[in-house]
Amino acid sequence: MIAEGLWQVRRAPRAVIHQLRQRRARLGELIQIDGSPHDWFEGRAPSCTLLVFVDDATSQLMYLQFVAAETTFNYFAAVRAHLIAFGKPLAYYSDKFSVFRVNIPNALSGTGLTQFGRAMKELDIELICAHSPQAKGRVERANQTLQDRLTKELRLQGISSMARANAYLPQFIKDYNQRFGVTPRCAELAHRPLQSGEDLDRVLALCERRTLSKNLTLSYNKVIYQIQTKRAAYTMRRAQVEVRETSNGEITIEYKGRALQYTVYREQEQQQAKVVPAKLLQSALARVTAQPKQKRGPAPKSHPWRSFEFTRNSLQAKELRGELCILRKW
Repeated sequence: MIAEGLWQVRRAPRAVIHQLRQRRARLGELIQIDGSPHDWFEGRAPSCTLLVFVDDATSQLMYLQFVAAETTFNYFAAVRAHLIAFGKPLAYYSDKFSVFRVNIPNALSGTGLTQFGRAMKELDIELICAHSPQAKGRVERANQTLQDRLTKELRLQGISSMARANAYLPQFIKDYNQRFGVTPRCAELAHRPLQSGEDLDRVLALCERRTLSKNLTLSYNKVIYQIQTKRAAYTMRRAQVEVRETSNGEITIEYKGRALQYTVYREQEQQQAKVVPAKLLQSALARVTAQPKQKRGPAPKSHPWRSFEFTRNSLQAKELRGELCILRKW
């Protein structure tokens, strides 16, 4: 069969050998972050995702949080809690998920950074994306351990909701680190304190640049905003502004670091055929099914279709069309 060309010889892929990497020396030099979607409550509640922060030097759990999906705002909240509790690490180590990395090759627009990458750059925290899951094996193995131990602990504690599970996580983290934590080679901490000018509310928010039109309007997220200013309009035409959006939907428009006053001019139509990453598909479907469909009621009696004049005219038009058809056939 091979000689006649009916079968093709397929060589088995070579096994890739990943060499072991030495741990970082200090606590806080490298924090591996990942999201672990799993049926954490074993059917007692909907499936969700656990955000996991693991220190590379000690294998300690730095932060855990149950969320609905891996979104930019959920990672912003996790980073905020980690920075407030420990300070700024030297680097975060993640996968190539679209929250951390722009996966469009040769993108013609944009800065080349995601919102998360831009925020880490403003905070002077290096963001490194792993080439393979084995490269960030510390957090991958922690996910496997948590899917076994944490799931059983939630069952024994009788926890069946994300709110109660998040309240129980600090106790679980303390017990986990005492059991599986490793002593670092260097006792010095690598975490750095937050600077006075680093406003987490401003940095950990969506930020996009816009160019004002001639009438000082801009479009952001299907909404047109009108800038209100006492200055002459020509002084701000074609000006570059920054639009910042917080997790609660609050919009701030800044020009050279100063907030501008604005009004909502018009909301645009919803976008069809929107691209959704695979990790966010479940939450996107849940949002769509949760929104009730608006049903149109019957037309009012004053509508032209219900008026007698319109009906009579339409009947006359039908008769005329019928006579024209007869003439054409004749």
